[in-house]
Amino acid sequence: MTPRLVLATANAAKAGELRTLLDGLGYEIQTARDYPALRLPPAGDPSYADNARAKARAAVAVTRAVALGDDSGLEVEALGGRPGMASARYGGSGLTDAERVERLLAELAGAPSRAARFRCVLALAAPWGEEAVVEGIVDGVLAERPRGAGGFGYDPIFVVPALGRTLAELSPADKHRLSHRGHAVAAARPILTRWRTRAAVGGS
Repeated sequence: MTPRLVLATANAAKAGELRTLLDGLGYEIQTARDYPALRLPPAGDPSYADNARAKARAAVAVTRAVALGDDSGLEVEALGGRPGMASARYGGSGLTDAERVERLLAELAGAPSRAARFRCVLALAAPWGEEAVVEGIVDGVLAERPRGAGGFGYDPIFVVPALGRTLAELSPADKHRLSHRGHAVAAARPILTRWRTRAAVGGS
C-alpha cells in the first residue's frame, strides 16, 4: 500500500511547491483540503517550530497518516527581523502578496541595510508518535522593486546575491535547489524515506 503524506497547509502555492519538492519519495501526497474535518490551528505559537509542529500534530490526529507542517517567514535585518512569523499576515488580513510587498518596500525606504533571510521550518509527525523538525535558511538582499513572474509571496523582491536575481526570476528547478524550503525538504527527505516502510503498513 502506498503510504500517505499529508501537507498540513491551506496555502495552495506552498502546497504546490512542497508537492514538487517531495516528488519521488514514494508517498501519495495529500493536503489539508482533502480532509474536510481537518482544522489547522492558527499561527500564534512562540516559534516557527511550535507553529509547524501544531499543524503536523493536528493533521496526523485526523488523518492517521504521516503529516508535514510548514512555518516560514522573511526576516529583514533593518526591521529587526520582521515580518518573520507574521510574513503571511503582514500589513493585516485581506492584502494580496503584491500589497504586502509594497508595504514592506515602503518601510525599507532609506534603510541602511537591505539584508534579509528566508527561513522555513518543517515539522514531521507520524501516527506511531515519532516526530522531527528540520530547518532551511537562505540569505539574500531585498530588491528596490519586484522582479520576475515566478514564485509567490516575497519571492519577487528576494535577491540571491550569487546570481543577482530574485527567486521569482529563477527557473522552478533553480528556485527549489536554492530556496529555504528546498533546503528544509532536503533535510526532511531522509527522515521520510526511513518512515516510508512503516507508514505503508499502517504503522501506529
